[in-house]
Amino acid sequence: MLISLVVAAAENNAIGKDNRLLWKLPNDMRFFKSTTWAMPVVMGRKTFESLSGKPLQGRLNIVITRQQDFQAEGIVVVHSLEAAISEAEKADYKEVYVIGGGEIYKASLPQADKVYLTKVHTQIDGDTFFPELDPVEWKLASEHRYEADEKHAYAYSFQVWDRIRS
Repeated sequence: MLISLVVAAAENNAIGKDNRLLWKLPNDMRFFKSTTWAMPVVMGRKTFESLSGKPLQGRLNIVITRQQDFQAEGIVVVHSLEAAISEAEKADYKEVYVIGGGEIYKASLPQADKVYLTKVHTQIDGDTFFPELDPVEWKLASEHRYEADEKHAYAYSFQVWDRIRS
């Protein structure tokens, strides 16, 4: 099964603060929705709670938590990344998308095959960060840059990174 990470990160790799996104980028939201639609998404409990505690429509929502009694309607609750991947495999998906937060990205990056990174071209204060992509392990497969405009306060690039396989 392919493991892909989907993330928007600033130049300093900040992805959030106080369990909230750091920007409003409508094109990034459309990209995220079209990329993950009809596929399994894996997230941590805090990320799920930041979505108003409601599952993302049109996707199998798998939430990883250490809380043994955690439950919410419309999601699959697991207690490890391995269990999350197993749930996606049981449902016969060929790819799973990890969508945050910081600890889940850090845990899943060593197993990941691909990273869909929206690089937000700014330095911004955050308390949650995406791990650095090691250029020995990752290569930039594509990049499309967009300038700031009336709907997007920051310039940004859609990047796809592939793991380098020996």
